[in-house]
Amino acid sequence: MKKTILAILLLAPMSLFAQKGEYTVKGEVGKLNAPAKAYLAYRTASDNVTDSSAIVNGKFEFKGTVNAPLKATLVINYKGSGIRSRTAAQLPIYLETGVINVTSPDSLKNATISGSKINADNDLYMKALKPSENKMNAFMAEYNALPKEKQQDEAVRAPLNIRYEAINTEKEAATAAFIKANPASFISLEAIKALGGSIPDYNKVAPLFNGLAATVKASPAGVEYAASLEVLKKTMVGAIAPDFTQNDTEGNPVKLSSFRGKYVLVDFWASWCGPCRAENPNVVNAFNQYKDKGFTVLGVSLDDEKGKQKWLDAIKKDGLTWTHVSDLKYWNNEVSKAYGIRSIPQNVLIDPNGVIVGKNLRGKALLDKLAEILK
Repeated sequence: MKKTILAILLLAPMSLFAQKGEYTVKGEVGKLNAPAKAYLAYRTASDNVTDSSAIVNGKFEFKGTVNAPLKATLVINYKGSGIRSRTAAQLPIYLETGVINVTSPDSLKNATISGSKINADNDLYMKALKPSENKMNAFMAEYNALPKEKQQDEAVRAPLNIRYEAINTEKEAATAAFIKANPASFISLEAIKALGGSIPDYNKVAPLFNGLAATVKASPAGVEYAASLEVLKKTMVGAIAPDFTQNDTEGNPVKLSSFRGKYVLVDFWASWCGPCRAENPNVVNAFNQYKDKGFTVLGVSLDDEKGKQKWLDAIKKDGLTWTHVSDLKYWNNEVSKAYGIRSIPQNVLIDPNGVIVGKNLRGKALLDKLAEILK
């Protein structure tokens, strides 16, 4: 077996739960032979790792150590040309101490995993989500079959949006039911993360996390998630916005609290972020309508040192005539970490007293909120 470090986006983050130990993944998928190869990809605290194994008469094997359960991706490439192939078959798998068996008469698509409590729990979780996911797949097929003009027609979209939200609500209910029924399972912690998504709602995920078994909450992964919940709590609507100071485009320090007395939209974005650039005209529109009524914007960029000029160029090109700050640390921007920002664009609306009164207000939602509070 050969291990290499790869930066690949399909890998899931490392999760910790149990004591350190050795794992073995024994696979038997059909009667495959060379040039087909199996790959096991996962992410540690600092690296993305890919382990490879030859396939002989359908059999392959991986061995390693884990500090605790680790989410990975098992891949079979029939050409043996690496993990990046678009046609390679993939199977999510959790690594834990012991022997994990992966078997299938033909392909990973029909593979079953045995010998692992965590993977068994994950199978139960996937089965719980299956009804709502089937509905969502059917809904998306129906939507994609519509002509483009109908997809853009608000009269057509309105009832579709209601159906979409109903299916989402059903999926969330199934997820919450699984978590409550399996409070001591590592998968329940993973399910809470999935439920929260990239922009978690504290009031939705915190009660579910608090209901987990003490062993799960006390695990390194549980402690890490609890810390992220504290950040969410400090930046939820009704909280006093955490103060910060960062340099503007000319290197001058700017303090958030210096905007007290005005409504200020702290706008997290970056020059390289396509959705951010697409949203910028809406922010410009809101700024121009309400800048003389006690409203302003403070842009916080997640650009890096190498992208500083692109940041400055984007400000000029998009007509963003408000104050901009950044420490040019990319995703390690200190302000974004303090506000729990894990995806952009995002924003926080703060009132003249420093209280957060809105989050992630985009387009018409931002205009409606400003019209409400700045009558």
